[in-house]
Amino acid sequence: MTLPDERYRAVIQTEKFLKEILSTPRVPKAIKDRARSCLRHYPVWYDMQRAAEAAPDVFQEQMEDVHRFIAAGAQAAAQEQVDDPTAQALLQGYRET
Repeated sequence: MTLPDERYRAVIQTEKFLKEILSTPRVPKAIKDRARSCLRHYPVWYDMQRAAEAAPDVFQEQMEDVHRFIAAGAQAAAQEQVDDPTAQALLQGYRET
């Protein structure tokens, strides 16, 4: 399960990676051209902030610790890694909402 803040960070880190390719010597021209092409219409920080505001369930710059804890617990329960029956019941209710 990918969380909204992880998705947000992945987009930002991908942009940094593509820019790094462009500034790294000894990278073949074809690869640099492809990276430049990908960056041409790539969302900038402003676009990402607007996306986070418009769809916080998809993109979030940073999640609250409580929400991250609950989401991690729900993921663990979905994968049946939680042995405590009480915790399973609580997490089951969270997953259904």
